[in-house]
Amino acid sequence: MSGGVYVSVCVWVGLDTLGVHDCVTSQEGDMRSVARVLCQTHLLTSTTLSMHTKCRGGAYPFTKDKVQRVQIPDSKVDWDVEFAEYLPPCYTAPHILAAPPYADPEIGAAGFKPRWNALDGRVSRCSHVKPYDVVDGFPRNVCGRTGVAGRGALGRWGPNHAADPIVTRWKVADGKAVIHEKTRKPILQFVCIQRRDSGHWAIPGGMVDPGERVTTTLQREFLEEALNSLEMTEKQKEKSEKQLKELFKGGVEIYSGYVDDPRNTDNAWMETVAFNFHQDDLQGVLYSMLLHAGDDAKAVKWQDISSTLNLYASHEDMIEKVAHRHQAHWSRNLAVLPTCVEDPGGPSSN
Repeated sequence: MSGGVYVSVCVWVGLDTLGVHDCVTSQEGDMRSVARVLCQTHLLTSTTLSMHTKCRGGAYPFTKDKVQRVQIPDSKVDWDVEFAEYLPPCYTAPHILAAPPYADPEIGAAGFKPRWNALDGRVSRCSHVKPYDVVDGFPRNVCGRTGVAGRGALGRWGPNHAADPIVTRWKVADGKAVIHEKTRKPILQFVCIQRRDSGHWAIPGGMVDPGERVTTTLQREFLEEALNSLEMTEKQKEKSEKQLKELFKGGVEIYSGYVDDPRNTDNAWMETVAFNFHQDDLQGVLYSMLLHAGDDAKAVKWQDISSTLNLYASHEDMIEKVAHRHQAHWSRNLAVLPTCVEDPGGPSSN
């Protein structure tokens, strides 16, 4: 990227586009300001720097503490700050090196010539945040140093794109929305899954397949992880899809950008688009639908939303945005533990 005549600009064109977004290449001089508007969903300020914490320090996940990240002070996370002694270990997980269909080859492999900051065939290599630098053939994490190089447990070099459906309803008792006793605001609930890989509770979601519409990813991941559609008969799956069809038409984008994922490295990182699908009608499908964990989820529940939540990666930040959008209970100033309402057909939260 540095020293080139052209700059790639990632243009978000909505839910119904092919893949995550389209990319166009334009003259650097007359498009730099446009790139800032269209590519930088979140500027690299102290706010985003504070997000970049779960992928710094300690051991890289799933390595049994064998791969230790280089410790990086906050003042040296930014690539523009000199850090001469920075020599991170390089790690790519064995299952990624085994070349599954979703993974890139190694940098320098015969025939692998990725188009950085661009739509590379059916694979989007654009970032939601901004055009990233490529140094010695390797893309650099848009939010700075992480303490480990390589791809880690991620399949793609550069941005790895996901989509997260935040499905919400009001907590109900005796046919009425429950009001929090201290904030006097209604309590919102969201469908929360327990990840099979790490055990953390999270928003159901998953990777956007090459060429896949984001709308398709959002509904597919919810069906697979929260309703276990992979084990449904075709008739059951058709019924579930029909029930959710109207709900998934009315999604509102909550966030698009970098995810503070513990799997991130200097050369590969997670980004997502999160949409909220909410139902106000207390007689609607979400108030009777039975949840059943499937695919990458080992448990699922309706989780009360509160500032005391402890979720995977950046998911608390996304849930907070949803709570504020619906003017629901959230307060960080109250030491009130959230309660969980288990779905009658769902698994235990133990």
